[in-house]
Amino acid sequence: MLDDIDDGARVGVWTTIGIITLLLFGLIGGLALRQLHKSAAPAPAAAVATDDALIDGPLSGELAGTLFFAVGSAELPAEAAAEIAKAQAAATAAAGKKLVLSGFHDASGDPAKNAELAKNRAKAVRAALVAGGIDAARIGLRKPESTTGDGTADQARRVEIRLVD
Repeated sequence: MLDDIDDGARVGVWTTIGIITLLLFGLIGGLALRQLHKSAAPAPAAAVATDDALIDGPLSGELAGTLFFAVGSAELPAEAAAEIAKAQAAATAAAGKKLVLSGFHDASGDPAKNAELAKNRAKAVRAALVAGGIDAARIGLRKPESTTGDGTADQARRVEIRLVD
């Protein structure tokens, strides 16, 4: 095809192909740099609230609230607003203290599933506290704990909110 045209036209065709190639490489390179910049950016404050690191320590601190959940559910119960408000007031009054959320489960059934459910319940309480204005950095999740079976069934499905130093 290029054999049939003169040298001037051939240079024009190759110049056009070169310019189009450079534009495509520039566009692809720009998109790659933008993606790298997005992945290297620090996490926003809301992402910090989803930190699932678990505290493994003794149950201590002043009890600021207790929420009881339905069987097999991590959804906040209807009466949760009062306990959340009570815990928020206690946290506001004790600005130097942190909140530790402890999820409990019973010993029946699959221990791994029960522990995950207790953790999800604590995360639901954390989300409600953060939505109510408590700084997520002040809230920690304690490792889920199995109840010993000496309390009521409700006691096995609870999340305790404690103020700790």
